[in-house]
Amino acid sequence: MPVKRKSRGRRKGDKGSESLVHCDNCGALVPRSKIQRVTVRSSLVRGDLARELKQMGAYIAENVLVKNLCISCAIHYGILKVRSRDERKPKQFL
Repeated sequence: MPVKRKSRGRRKGDKGSESLVHCDNCGALVPRSKIQRVTVRSSLVRGDLARELKQMGAYIAENVLVKNLCISCAIHYGILKVRSRDERKPKQFL
């Protein structure tokens, strides 16, 4: 049977059960290894003003926001892609 993702959607390995984390978008409880962490940097200053200040040599602080998204929200927002049928390898029989 084909598998959609190489890691089967987890990074757990053989650790056993894990703690659950809430998705920041939909609130679903998801195992910690299945969460997609997304880091978004946003400037506190408008772009044209930031360019002028950088040319003058000023340091501009950025606000860093880290989001935990479940698989379905990550796919919906385009962070993850579903592999095409050609890339989904069928199980190899030994």
